[in-house]
Amino acid sequence: MRNLHHGVWPAGRPFSLTPSPNSVFYNLLAATERHPDRTAIWYYGRMISYAQLLDQVNRLAGYLHRRAGIGPNDRVALYMQNAPQFVIAYYAILAANAVIVPVNPMCRGAELAHILRDSGARAVVFGAELGEELPEDLAPAACISVRYSDYVPADPEIPLPQALGTPVETVVGTSWQEALAAELSPPEHDRTPQDWCIIPYSSGTTGMPKGCLHTHASVNATIFAYPEWVGMGEGARVLATLPFCHVTGMQNSMNMPILVGGTIHILTRWNAQAAARVIERKLIGHWRSITTMMIDFLSLPGIEKYDLSSLEGVGGGGAQMPEAVARKMARLIGLDYLEAYGLTETMAPSHMNPPDAPRAQCLGIPIFDVDSRIIDPETLAELGPNQPGEIVIHGPQVFQCYWGRPEETEAAFIEIAGKRFLRSGDIGYYDDQGYFYFTDRLKRMVNVSGLKVWPAEVEAILHGHPEIAEACIVADPDPRTGEAVRAVIVPARGRDALPLDALTEWCRSNMAAYKVPKRFEFREALPRSGTGKVLWRLL
Repeated sequence: MRNLHHGVWPAGRPFSLTPSPNSVFYNLLAATERHPDRTAIWYYGRMISYAQLLDQVNRLAGYLHRRAGIGPNDRVALYMQNAPQFVIAYYAILAANAVIVPVNPMCRGAELAHILRDSGARAVVFGAELGEELPEDLAPAACISVRYSDYVPADPEIPLPQALGTPVETVVGTSWQEALAAELSPPEHDRTPQDWCIIPYSSGTTGMPKGCLHTHASVNATIFAYPEWVGMGEGARVLATLPFCHVTGMQNSMNMPILVGGTIHILTRWNAQAAARVIERKLIGHWRSITTMMIDFLSLPGIEKYDLSSLEGVGGGGAQMPEAVARKMARLIGLDYLEAYGLTETMAPSHMNPPDAPRAQCLGIPIFDVDSRIIDPETLAELGPNQPGEIVIHGPQVFQCYWGRPEETEAAFIEIAGKRFLRSGDIGYYDDQGYFYFTDRLKRMVNVSGLKVWPAEVEAILHGHPEIAEACIVADPDPRTGEAVRAVIVPARGRDALPLDALTEWCRSNMAAYKVPKRFEFREALPRSGTGKVLWRLL
């Protein structure tokens, strides 16, 4: 497509950004040096300054290094909900020169065990309520348990979610407070842009999730790009409702505010009324959400009575925003919903709508230093405007490789004119002005409220059930979440069907809640092609 999109480029923005010469941890050091007394984190009324944040980061880094023996490139898993401890642990792992392995707190059983073992995590920082989910045979150098309620103020500014009302005890590992109280000094931080930074896991089409290895350079690429793109200024007030364990919430709602010395307003659980109150009372300027959240927000009784005028930028990704919802939001807030597109492999956005020329149900245009094209998925030939094909991406935010999977890494890339492009697995096209649009999926995937469910992963887990012979996962339309998971199951010999309550409960104990099938269908056999492949599209 070359530079068609430069004609709609955000006014006053450069076409290219100079890469940061530092690590991601340096962003916190710089913000603290500029504004040590500024509030870095607001948590239901509890305020943590940048100086306090860095102090706790260094204490935990010291514990990880000196008590757990964590050193350069060691992996440390982060398995918890949004809370101040997530931010502290994230930067402490980086301060210890180690590598973050974020794990969705909804992960259960086989999912969690796979990620911990596959990554070779040597330590785990986890929410106390999740302690029983840790594999019994897991033996990392350190297990540090977190109680979110420890950071809740005595007199919260807004009502607390039930999860924060009662402290949770755990008998697993060392407590967070004990780790910080040790007051051990951190190692000298020596990471460069080329060093390993984080391994978020992306579910795949061929089985269990696989880790996407990112460097400090690829993580910083989107951290620095977003504030420049939308005009997020120094000291920005940001509402964090997306999970930090996923790259969009992690980058847009945690790392970017720290870059600009802003304040992160954290909600552990999504609640539309709580979000409205925080926006009004704390004069929130930026909020990144998903379609389901915005629908809930706009449906809140009396939402028009809240003063939302402080908002400067609202947007999201993961699933297209219905045009009717976008219009309702524009009438209420006076802003366009800025849609974006990105993958775990690109550490959040590779495409975003220009703030001054956005389009509805559009992926946007390639952002700074991104070269994105369309290819024929069969012949790999490059296609032109308005010709649907596979979206491929070249840019500084593209990951290095799939952790421990050289063959899958090789299959994920294609070379065009000497450049290495990531194959997205998504079908789309770009128009005559360079705007990209999504049309279909090359890979099988179910999109539940913006959370990606890869059928092969769920099928692999279901095949571990002793009374299931075969399983196939497909998507059903859903009015609220966009799509829902349906499982088509062939019971083991001698069974016509399985008890739904027991099957649902088994799924809940072995996979994240959003992956649990909403509907089960039982058949004697799955439809197959002449070569034996399951014809999932027929289902």
